[in-house]
Amino acid sequence: MTSKVVQLRERVPETEKITINLGYVDLGRIDLLVHEGFFSNRSDFIRTAIRNQLRSQSEEVSRSIDRQRFEVGLLELGAAELEAARDAGEMLHVKVVGLIRISSDVSPELALQTIGSLTVLGALQASREVKAALATRTK
Repeated sequence: MTSKVVQLRERVPETEKITINLGYVDLGRIDLLVHEGFFSNRSDFIRTAIRNQLRSQSEEVSRSIDRQRFEVGLLELGAAELEAARDAGEMLHVKVVGLIRISSDVSPELALQTIGSLTVLGALQASREVKAALATRTK
């Protein structure tokens, strides 16, 4: 019996893992709050602290996004969009706060022909080949 596994769709994480360094005293204080039931775990505390800080700086963030003309959220670029840009003689200068996903049907050559610059504040999901091709154009 031959078994063939077919991947129905690519599973993409909705979060990005980061690493931080904390002093022992700060870490102990976080653990105390977790122990006392204020937070379910360290990650819950850190996510809450980050959200609170972002909320307190929301006006500054909004003004900066507007001033620098960033797209916010998820931006997906596929071969069809990039081929249309290429055929129209356009070079894209993409600026995203959030996630940019360049689909697997985009070749490194097509990416180079159509993406003049790529500024990502968040995460970029693309094939290794496309990321390598755009490395000098990515900020």
